[in-house]
Amino acid sequence: MNTLIIPSLIDFKNYLVYRGQIMTSEEEINKNLSILEYYKEQLNAVDMQSQLMQAALADYYKAKITIEQLKKTGDKQEVLIPLGGGTFIDGLIKNTQKILVDIGAGFVTEKKIDDALEKVEERIKKLQKNQEKLITTAQQIQNESAELSKKTQKLIEESQK
Repeated sequence: MNTLIIPSLIDFKNYLVYRGQIMTSEEEINKNLSILEYYKEQLNAVDMQSQLMQAALADYYKAKITIEQLKKTGDKQEVLIPLGGGTFIDGLIKNTQKILVDIGAGFVTEKKIDDALEKVEERIKKLQKNQEKLITTAQQIQNESAELSKKTQKLIEESQK
């Protein structure tokens, strides 16, 4: 004779289904805390990228200003050339109409001053667009993190009852 075994009633209040598996509240809390830590790491990475982007933008703005000033001066102008660390050397600009522009991989090309200025402005716009994307990404991560944090706090409070 087959005997049917009926399990005793289980309190499912502290369980949930995640990817087809039953998880306890404690397991979900731990999973959420891991995800929150991951969000924190992502925010740090986005922040570092944003700082690098800001430094690149500052460099290109400086180049833009310098090129605009060069357009106003003539050839054979004496200038101070920055070496870094607040040090300079006297220099002489031979030709203000041609500028060497980095084209990547350590290569440069000679461009007319207006073309060089246009190239710098294009790069500024591209960097600004990328910076905006980083800001949007950071906001999304912060929003998801805040939502998950509230949910996790609620689970912790319920599990302590």
